[in-house]
Amino acid sequence: MLFIHYPKCSTCQKAKKWLDENKIIYEERHIVESNPTYEELKTWYAQSGLPLKRFFNTSGMLYKEMKLKDKLQTMSEDEQLQLLATNGMLVKRPLVVADNVVITGFKESEWAEHFEGQEDHG
Repeated sequence: MLFIHYPKCSTCQKAKKWLDENKIIYEERHIVESNPTYEELKTWYAQSGLPLKRFFNTSGMLYKEMKLKDKLQTMSEDEQLQLLATNGMLVKRPLVVADNVVITGFKESEWAEHFEGQEDHG
């Protein structure tokens, strides 16, 4: 399982602690040092079944500075994926990619549901 996060993000810290407490094995990846690529994002978006907007860090400063709330409505999905691939700070975090699930953000109840019985699996 891939755990993509920004170490200074308090939500990411909570998510990591939750994974550790639940003995779930994961591979860490720093979202800024190793930003998800266009190809990765395209695959994960398709796998997730989530609206593309859920992949954007809508509360982030960069999102607000770029006025993306208005711009995204006129951009194609492809253009949005290209944009996400330009800067990890635009991507909602933490981002978890496992065999059968892609989750953006951290909601303990949602994670518990997805990872029930996942202990000690990578």
